Amino acid sequence: MPNPRVWNRRLHRWGAVLVALPFLLVIGTGLLLQVKKQVPWVQPPEQRGAVHVPALSLPDVLARVQAVPQAGIRSWEDVDRVDVRPSKGILKVVGTSRWEVQLDVATGAVLQVAYRRSDLIESLHDGSFFHDRVKLLVFLPVAVIVLGLWVTGIYLWLLPIRARRANAAKRDAATMRAA
Repeated sequence: MPNPRVWNRRLHRWGAVLVALPFLLVIGTGLLLQVKKQVPWVQPPEQRGAVHVPALSLPDVLARVQAVPQAGIRSWEDVDRVDVRPSKGILKVVGTSRWEVQLDVATGAVLQVAYRRSDLIESLHDGSFFHDRVKLLVFLPVAVIVLGLWVTGIYLWLLPIRARRANAAKRDAATMRAA
């Protein structure tokens, strides 16, 4: 059986090589997601409406967003989701084109139209952008390997500390015997 130290170093080294690219993608997208509320390029900032009580009907919402050419919404099939924020007086309509239209919930006025990158970044982050199988067959094993890298890294970090303590104990024992 190989030396555990050698085996641990090899496991740590090859694990790092295997996960390098997917993990770099996860780190990069994770950093962007951490600042998505602070960086308008990632996710459009939320505007504020005048009233906190929604007064728009769903047909009104569709008509308002259809009037925004950038969003490319022609029917409800082009809408990915509708997010109502009554406390802020806004309603967000996110199209399948990733364009977001923010409406005032009382008047229906368009408060903002912006491209929303955070959903794309999130799908890259968890691997679902590529395919659900890639998410489970690549990104999940990468997470397990990274956990293993953490464990083996802690072990490698503790080895010199343990060796120094053992050497100090031997010196102390030798000093006690000599005295």
